[in-house]
Amino acid sequence: MKSWLHLNKGFLVFLVLFGVFRTAIADWNPIPSGSMRPGLLEGDVVFINRLAFNVKVPLTDVVLAHTGEPQRGDVVTFSSPTDGTRLIKRVMALPGDVVEMRDEKLIINGQPATYTEVEQVMEPIGKGNFTPARRYDETVGARHQRIQLLPQVAARRDFAPVTIPPDQYLMLGDNRDNSADSRYIGLVPRNLLIGRAVRVLVSADIEGNWMPRGERFGKPLGINAQ
Repeated sequence: MKSWLHLNKGFLVFLVLFGVFRTAIADWNPIPSGSMRPGLLEGDVVFINRLAFNVKVPLTDVVLAHTGEPQRGDVVTFSSPTDGTRLIKRVMALPGDVVEMRDEKLIINGQPATYTEVEQVMEPIGKGNFTPARRYDETVGARHQRIQLLPQVAARRDFAPVTIPPDQYLMLGDNRDNSADSRYIGLVPRNLLIGRAVRVLVSADIEGNWMPRGERFGKPLGINAQ
């Protein structure tokens, strides 16, 4: 055993350092579902900056220091407060905000978001089935993003005004009618934030022929990028 450790100590050190790097500094996150369509697609792999908000003890949610503040419109990864599953959604309400949703339209601090319809498409919903989808540019203050609504799908399209407590955030998926977000799992505490999604690293059509989608390689995930 000692001989094996001696022969492989360089590789073992690499594994330890690689693990620390992935759990404390930077990571990548495959997109397994359509909850962030149309901006993120199933089969995208996104780069995550784990130092965007917190420095944590590797492999834990113990926060050592804050490094930045989440902003409205950031695409972030976090651990679900219900079961610890890693999720990726968009920050839509910050601590101190009063937010509500009426017929899928957001109102934040008394200011309604504005919606400009961009296109209508047929959206895949699994097993070869499709449903009509409407895509909008959603503008909240100076921030905007492309969202998608599925009128024929049952979803939570309204919620009463809620004041976001300190160190908590309201997360929504861009595919509003197909997203298990804060409407279902509740607000997300800051210590459960993992990092900010920066860009698509690589992408493949996992719902079709598994061919690479080269046009998505390196695509930035800036708030206004579509």
